[in-house]
Amino acid sequence: MTPAAHATTGPDHDYAEVYRRSIDDPEGFWLEAARAIDWSRPPTRALDGAAAPMYRWFPDGTLNTAANCLDRHVAAGHGDRTAIIYDSAVLGTVEHISYAELTDRVATFAGVLRELGVGRGDRVVIYLPMTPEAPVAMLACARLGAVHSVVFGGFAPRELATRIDDARPKVIVTSSGGIEPSRRVEYLPAVAEALSLAGHRVDAVVARRRDGFATDPADVASGTAGTRWVDWDEAVSTALPAGPVEVAATDPLYVLYTSGTTGSPKGVVRDHGGHAVALAWTMANIYDVGPGQVMFTASDVGWVVGHSYIVYAPLLVGATSVLYEGKPVGTPDAGAFWRVAAQHGVRSLFTAPPRCAPSARWTPREHWPPTTTCRG
Repeated sequence: MTPAAHATTGPDHDYAEVYRRSIDDPEGFWLEAARAIDWSRPPTRALDGAAAPMYRWFPDGTLNTAANCLDRHVAAGHGDRTAIIYDSAVLGTVEHISYAELTDRVATFAGVLRELGVGRGDRVVIYLPMTPEAPVAMLACARLGAVHSVVFGGFAPRELATRIDDARPKVIVTSSGGIEPSRRVEYLPAVAEALSLAGHRVDAVVARRRDGFATDPADVASGTAGTRWVDWDEAVSTALPAGPVEVAATDPLYVLYTSGTTGSPKGVVRDHGGHAVALAWTMANIYDVGPGQVMFTASDVGWVVGHSYIVYAPLLVGATSVLYEGKPVGTPDAGAFWRVAAQHGVRSLFTAPPRCAPSARWTPREHWPPTTTCRG
């Protein structure tokens, strides 16, 4: 059943009425919203407030988030539908990845992580640019019931080390580097330095090679004793796909750290059940995006907006998400976002005011996508 079937606002619903019901009958309201998700064991309760203010959503439900994002759409006959449009303005390339292909990539990479000892509850740090490997790694963790912690690609080694010591991951997933309009940022030396600074020993680093970078994993592996370096492509070529692991709705899906500008970074934890239900509800009721429609969230997977509206929310509802490797200006100009929107038939564009303003200034309002959200 699709989340669109459970939309509670929009042309056929009065906002005030929906809001009042959510206040008067929150249990019924959110249990109805939960029907948009496929559960291994459907919840009978929406909210457990026994340990308030530490609330737990859907405490007796079980599910797998990755299966909700991928497998169920393939099983429903939508495997050929595009899940991700990888638009790399820095490389000048576009790749369409179907739900069936993304499911295969995620299951195979989950098999790689499983072979490295990653299982339910284990942590994996992801330090990647805006390439398909990022959502693949995130969803592979979710498939296994592991907890991912994405660190913005290019963060300084000391900042990465701080997050390694707090999350205590078994594995780090990275690549050769990220591409900026005027330079290439080498990730492997940063990962190696972070490993040397961290007190926690990481079992393995999985590195995806990209052309045009100076550093090879072999160049840095010798300085990280006790940590195994694994080539992404070699590992996936021999891995056995892993199936989805049933987890509790209250199990953690990911940890995402604050910037640390006001002290040590704080890890914010999102669980599986409440996260999936809330995101599916917003897609139908706030962004008006459903199966087969295209959403372009001009952010980064290193931030919470990227977690929610580049990766999880669009895929939960069977929509298409644009994964954009570029900038609002400079790749090549301030019309970049609108080129993406026009080229890919974007229904909803979600971005931040500083990113939106340069593009909007140069684009007539009638050429904007039907829904354009600039978060403050």
